[in-house]
Amino acid sequence: MNLLKKLKQSLAKTRENLAGRLENLFTGKKGLDEEFFEELEEILLTADVGVTTTLELVEGLRQRARKENISDPSALGSILQEDVVRLMENEAAGLQLAPSPPTVILMVGVNGTGKTTTIGKLAYRFRQKGSRVILAAADTFRAAAADQLAVWAQRTGTELISHQPGADPGAVVFDALQAARSRKADVVLVDTAGRLQTKANLMEELKKIRRVIGREHPGAPHEVLLVLDATTGQNALSQARLFHEAVGVTGIVLTKLDGTAKGGVVLAIAHELKIPVKLVGLGEGPEDLEEFRPREFALALFGG
Repeated sequence: MNLLKKLKQSLAKTRENLAGRLENLFTGKKGLDEEFFEELEEILLTADVGVTTTLELVEGLRQRARKENISDPSALGSILQEDVVRLMENEAAGLQLAPSPPTVILMVGVNGTGKTTTIGKLAYRFRQKGSRVILAAADTFRAAAADQLAVWAQRTGTELISHQPGADPGAVVFDALQAARSRKADVVLVDTAGRLQTKANLMEELKKIRRVIGREHPGAPHEVLLVLDATTGQNALSQARLFHEAVGVTGIVLTKLDGTAKGGVVLAIAHELKIPVKLVGLGEGPEDLEEFRPREFALALFGG
């Protein structure tokens, strides 16, 4: 199944909420009055496009209509779609790999976002390309985390480095990097805790892990990927800000797009935070992790 088809299936709820209402607006209105633009704002906001991004998109359409003397609302549909692509393409980027192995990818995010599952899917992607992968179970706070990661290691044919529950996460990462060097691994994927007693505790632990990685492998981590649950809407935006301030997020992995009617949050994340959405989770299987492509996303979102 190609990416556009998978995206259309995953974004069905959002498209029903967004594309249907936009189509009614663009084809049902007689002219471009203030009521038209206010209704457009409301539609975008209810799809979780975000206030800043919504206002910029709507103001852009206003100016374009004024400049080009557009009076027919139906003419603005394709313009809006192109504007959405432009906003997201500004922040589009693929995964950054190390100039010489191993590539170290630090995975962060709160519990429940699908972080460990995403690591498993990412391991599968690298294994499909012939890479030797090591998983570092640095979420020692949650006893089940290492067990869950062990299942993915077995499924994907990757190696797991783990310690006892409650162990120092930095020690796990240190051992994983040592193992990567001795075993000539291509990629190290580091799982981390998503919940500690306070946000401050969690962020300090993540900073420590990042320091250990940088000390043991200069230039690493090569990616800090934040896993966000699309169903949490604007809360995903606040999570992204928090993690970015603490550890310098380089990319977003958006999961559970198929479970929300508010997939427009992708636009808000990419545009307002200036952090590229690099991967999207489109299902439960190991192969259901795709590189994010703004144009295909816009086509799927708007029913194109």
